[in-house]
Amino acid sequence: PIHIPIFGEREIDLLRECVESNFVSSVGAFCDRFESALVDYTGARRAVLTVNGTSALHLSLILAGVEDNDEVLIPSFTFVATANAVRYIGAIPHFIEIEDQSLGVDITKLLQWLETTTETRDDGLWNKSTGRRIRCLVPMHTFGHAVDMDALNAVAAQFGLVVVEDAAESLGSFYKGRHTANDSLCAAISFNGNKIITTGGGGAILTNDDDLADRAKHLSTTAKIPHSWEMRHDAVGFNYRMPALNAALGCAQIEKLPDFIVKKRALAERYRAAFDGVEGVRFLSEPEWATSNYWLNTLVLDDNSGKAQEMCLELANSEGIMTRPAWTPLHLLPLFSDCPKMDLTITESMARRVVNIPSTASL
Repeated sequence: PIHIPIFGEREIDLLRECVESNFVSSVGAFCDRFESALVDYTGARRAVLTVNGTSALHLSLILAGVEDNDEVLIPSFTFVATANAVRYIGAIPHFIEIEDQSLGVDITKLLQWLETTTETRDDGLWNKSTGRRIRCLVPMHTFGHAVDMDALNAVAAQFGLVVVEDAAESLGSFYKGRHTANDSLCAAISFNGNKIITTGGGGAILTNDDDLADRAKHLSTTAKIPHSWEMRHDAVGFNYRMPALNAALGCAQIEKLPDFIVKKRALAERYRAAFDGVEGVRFLSEPEWATSNYWLNTLVLDDNSGKAQEMCLELANSEGIMTRPAWTPLHLLPLFSDCPKMDLTITESMARRVVNIPSTASL
């Protein structure tokens, strides 16, 4: 398989403890405990658990002030959940290009694009073509490789954009010595079954802003005003809190995360050595500014036609070795085909050239 969870007796023990406590929903010690463990590991000031990474990103965009009919800058080379979260608010994905080394946002091209297609007014940044406000920029740390956040934040500051990190894949990845998700207003992490640690389903918002974290927790618990018995709410909220059963799994998994990282980086090094010098392919290595978790190991083929990719996928899968391409670029999906976009030549090329290969830490 591409990536499978690794469970042991510790997960069973904590699940049993959670069940025996009778606190299995979104209250109880395990939710607080898992949030504290995330804070300790990532260095973020606060963590707020959610039911999945998509809900974490949805809430993060709301906290960033994104409103109906705003545009949000996101890569087209990402999982569909990134764009879905934008649409949940009634906002419009605005697709931006990636570069071919880290597969993250091409910051130079983004700067050029914003200089030619937008104008800054007293009330924000506006798309001259669509007449819509551009509120937010969402970099995605592709396959666990960190975006150059210093350069990206400089562009965001120049144009007055709020940055929210899609860090769904980058738990355990570091940018210039600091954990991803520490270089923005807030960030969304995923604990889906295929992620580096898993709670089955689940996610979290990481932020260094206490007020923002308090607001996130409030909105994720249906915006209920604390009271011993009354059921009063002061906003349209969401039932987005992670159940304690999932958090118990997370508490066990995050204890193992450092070991998972060591094993995954060793696996990546073996892959890199194995493919070194092989004609027509390169192994995707971490960028110079990052220490990556290598969530998914990735091959980039030289052939741009898609034929070599199809051959690799068919051959490997026929031999019981699960491989897969990256996502269909979101601007090519019918539901997003009318969204604004910059030139996406590299995105479309990478979609024809990327092959993900088995990446489980126990390999």
